[in-house]
Amino acid sequence: MEDILRPIYQERASHSSTLGILLIEKRENDISITDTFDYILFVIVNEAEDAVFLKHYTYRDKKAALHVVSESQLQDWLLLGTNRKVVDWIQNGKILFDRNEYLSSLKREISEFPFYGRKIKMGMEFAKLIRRYMDGKVFFENGQYLDAYNHVVHSLHHLARLEVIDQGFHPEVTVWNQVKHIEPEIFKLYEELVNSEETLEKRLELLFLASEFLIYSRTNIGAQHLIEVMETKEEPWTIAQLITHQELAHYAVDLSVLLEYLIEKNIIEIANVETKGQEVYHRLYHL
Repeated sequence: MEDILRPIYQERASHSSTLGILLIEKRENDISITDTFDYILFVIVNEAEDAVFLKHYTYRDKKAALHVVSESQLQDWLLLGTNRKVVDWIQNGKILFDRNEYLSSLKREISEFPFYGRKIKMGMEFAKLIRRYMDGKVFFENGQYLDAYNHVVHSLHHLARLEVIDQGFHPEVTVWNQVKHIEPEIFKLYEELVNSEETLEKRLELLFLASEFLIYSRTNIGAQHLIEVMETKEEPWTIAQLITHQELAHYAVDLSVLLEYLIEKNIIEIANVETKGQEVYHRLYHL
């Protein structure tokens, strides 16, 4: 099949904007990694009209997909974790074209996972974890057990990814397989939630009790990125300054809930500043 696809990728390699081309083959035990296609041609370009461009091909009983992705879109995926398949593609794909060792460097960077990138990703996962956990608790207290279950499952996924990132690995599509070996305690919580024969109410009650400590014990690593940003100036921060900060903007949607959690845990403090309104204050935040 590689020979059949050669004219397609050679034509792409001739473009000056092409940085690298990878070939990914379907794995029988994990067909989802290629969206059931037999082959993926993954082309990374430094500039493009569209951030993502797709084409599908058929040859006899085989099917292939061409993905042309801008470098900026790829970096967003890697940072935000919104397309975890690409990590597998870069790690395991066969290099067909590599301009100035771009792909070789990218493979090495993903393998080493620089600590700077890890801190931002941990901040994002922890903020999402707190959001899901707090919302799930509210649903539970109101007797909405199915909605609570949905949020708790998501919160455990974020807790699992936080643990994987902290250990220096990229969370894979099969994140629970990673967590089973890295942090069995979190895996056991997830197993008990899904497989227990207790009533749903009882399962949720037990899980909230157990996960409270697990979440709190990871607060320092989860909040490290936010705290380091806040340490860059001595004056208190407004919420507008925080959510528009270049780095915190990645998880601005969950920042308010995260702040409230950290205030409750006495990690962040509130500073009230007078307004023109009587007994109305601006609410600012500092360490």
